[in-house]
Amino acid sequence: MDEKTTRSRSQSQNTMPMPMPMSSRSRRLPCLVLVLFLGAFAYFNLSLSLTSVRRHAKDLATGGDVVTRGALVPLEAHIISKCPDTRDALRKLILPVMQRVHDKVDFKLNYIGTPTANDGVECMHGPSECLGNIIELCARELYPDPKINLGFIMCLTKDYEHIPERALIEDCALEHAIDFKALNECATRDDGAHGLGLLRTSVQRTADAGVTVSCTVRLDNKIYCIRDGGEWVGCPHGSGVNDLVVAIEKLYHSS
Repeated sequence: MDEKTTRSRSQSQNTMPMPMPMSSRSRRLPCLVLVLFLGAFAYFNLSLSLTSVRRHAKDLATGGDVVTRGALVPLEAHIISKCPDTRDALRKLILPVMQRVHDKVDFKLNYIGTPTANDGVECMHGPSECLGNIIELCARELYPDPKINLGFIMCLTKDYEHIPERALIEDCALEHAIDFKALNECATRDDGAHGLGLLRTSVQRTADAGVTVSCTVRLDNKIYCIRDGGEWVGCPHGSGVNDLVVAIEKLYHSS
């Protein structure tokens, strides 16, 4: 073996083999593959996002899997202010039901009376009851939130014999954060024409519904139950709070 061959083997044993130099085209290939991969990944994510947006929009348009709220269920009580049956119906049925399903009903409170030819109203217990009705209607006009106006009306009704005494109204207004001066202004505005107009409109609605007994509760524009003479009558679906709540829930979810 010659000296040249020996030197060559010695060098090969003492040094790491050198990699073959890459051409510029070969060096660009991994970079190109990486760019293409990242581009495909971004396109895939964008496609998923667009698909999700389209699906969500379709769900909104057609109902899909989006949770939707039903239409508010009409719930109405026809009352007079100076009446023990009104007190009992509010306390035993209307208020407890409203506490549970106030967000599922369109609640109205209207009054029983007789419209007169001179644009007036006759009330069962005379002018003092008419004034009590007007005060309660003004509370509902000024404070549409049932948690406020129903609390105030219930406060008055607990002492219905003293409606419309100033002391009672002031005490209940204070208890339920209602402005007594605003109530008085509503009832006496335009020499009493505004308050009387509220009462006449309310009484006419009751008359159009064919209701004559306080307290009559109507659900979905049909008579649901009547409190008369200290008893519940004409309540085929039950007079309990749970009975009415169940009936409201069924109507709400079927609408």
